[in-house]
Amino acid sequence: MHAFLRPGQPLLLKGPRSNFGFRRAGSYLFIAGGIGITPILPMVRQAQSWGADWQLLYGGHTADSMPFLEELREYGPRVRVFPADTVGRIPLTEVVAQVRPELEIFACGPESLISALNEATAHWPAGSVHVERFKSRPRVRSEDTPFEVVCAASGRTVEVPAGRSILNALEEAGIRSAASCRSGLCGSCDTAVLDGVPDHRDEILSESDRAAGDRMFICVSRARTPRLVLDL
Repeated sequence: MHAFLRPGQPLLLKGPRSNFGFRRAGSYLFIAGGIGITPILPMVRQAQSWGADWQLLYGGHTADSMPFLEELREYGPRVRVFPADTVGRIPLTEVVAQVRPELEIFACGPESLISALNEATAHWPAGSVHVERFKSRPRVRSEDTPFEVVCAASGRTVEVPAGRSILNALEEAGIRSAASCRSGLCGSCDTAVLDGVPDHRDEILSESDRAAGDRMFICVSRARTPRLVLDL
């Protein structure tokens, strides 16, 4: 924006998008690592305003590196702080060992924290753990194969070669689609699938969403079938 926008230049904007939405639940466990406290803090405020039962576990390298500690002190024992250099890491396995059906977990932090949480909550019901990552996970993926994308709205067909994303192939063909992060995190390139089976590689969709196969994120995901028909 600093490099290219100029005063008076018209912009086409969309409303805010969230893949980490907050909702009412019986009780909450908030888990934050470092700057991951940023989206968790307003959730804490909302839970407090609802009079809900909640607890926050907040970890960081050192106390000096952990923002908002002063503000969090007003919540007293509901907030447990874990500077790694003095207290140690959050005892995730211990904290989530027992499933509480009414409890929902909201967590944001580095991949090491999120991976450890997912492993520790593998026995929890689907949909009870909500996470936001700093960046997409590294994956071991099978070899990409070429496929074609049929753009239903424009009537054009675009070949997507191995090693090239759908988004890039479309852009090179002059077909524009909304996009931002290009790593399967933000959801800007959410696209309806009309036919074919997507190979989902994003960090957003739930397992049930993936099984439905009616939407995909074209910046990272590919196809399991030789042909995809998209609403573009």
